[in-house]
Amino acid sequence: MKIVIPGELPDLNTIIAESKKGRGRYQPYNDIKRENTEKVAWIAKSKIKKKLSKIDLEVNWICKDKRKDKDNIQAGTKFILDGLVEAGIIENDGWKQIGDITHKFKVDKHNPRIEVIIKEV
Repeated sequence: MKIVIPGELPDLNTIIAESKKGRGRYQPYNDIKRENTEKVAWIAKSKIKKKLSKIDLEVNWICKDKRKDKDNIQAGTKFILDGLVEAGIIENDGWKQIGDITHKFKVDKHNPRIEVIIKEV
């Protein structure tokens, strides 16, 4: 099974910067989390019609350029897993439901996206 998320998800530096804007409140972070989790959930619901008990993920981060570090980019995995839970595809995103997660990185300046290959295990 495969889902494709157009564009990019927030990287770790963006998440941290937004969290600091709240001055002790979590609202800016919550806004980013909700928006991106809902985006992933909506895409996942339209492509995957069954509930899965345990999955492996291959996440292909196809970026517009190489300006962001790979470790910052893959912080978006949080939104992917939370979106799969919100969509009802997996019950939770703990060790019982998530096996291996593999990350790959490519560049496509005209069509940045995240391709998530989901394998039931």
